[in-house]
Amino acid sequence: MNDLEINLDTAGTIIDKVTEFAVAYGFQILGSLIIFLIGLKLTSWAGAKTAQFALNRNIDQTLSVFIGNVMRILLLAMLVIITLGNFGISIAPLIALAGASAFGLTLAIQGPLSNYGAGLAIILTRPFIVGDTITVRRVSGVVEEITLAATVLTGEDREKITIPNKEIVGQIIVNSFDQRVVETRIAIAADTQIDAAVASLRDMIAAQINVCDEP
Repeated sequence: MNDLEINLDTAGTIIDKVTEFAVAYGFQILGSLIIFLIGLKLTSWAGAKTAQFALNRNIDQTLSVFIGNVMRILLLAMLVIITLGNFGISIAPLIALAGASAFGLTLAIQGPLSNYGAGLAIILTRPFIVGDTITVRRVSGVVEEITLAATVLTGEDREKITIPNKEIVGQIIVNSFDQRVVETRIAIAADTQIDAAVASLRDMIAAQINVCDEP
């Protein structure tokens, strides 16, 4: 028997094994994959609906998104457990491995995790919300987004300011809410009547719907 015949016999054996496996478990694997893919869509849908439900109950936008994400993660974990169960895989060793890995990972990324912990504190205590104007660590801007990792502000010159959440928690935060004082300088001609110029400026400012009557 030459090498070619041996290789053909080996290939035939492999094909037979693959065929037997496909016949025995093919439909089970296909069904599990279909369930998993449908479940992914449903978890995303359920998370979005949960966040929308919270928003409709006048819950803060950031907290609503956080609740939706928690719901999605919990459903995704359940989906993974169900899928592994369909394959006949015991999840007990995986849970133990995940716990050990999580402990080691926690020690390795203490810096980023502190941002997430601070972000959770901000979301739950709500010292500010999206749309507020805040000053923290000598940085001012309008809050555009609050995530677990960082808070994003828009400065006076429309610049994007990203602050790690651990740099915010424990600091003095000045919150002007959705109102703020804007200071600027206007040059006028030397021969202009000051009272008339001030009156004209006040009329123009009063015509703006976004300007408050009182500070």
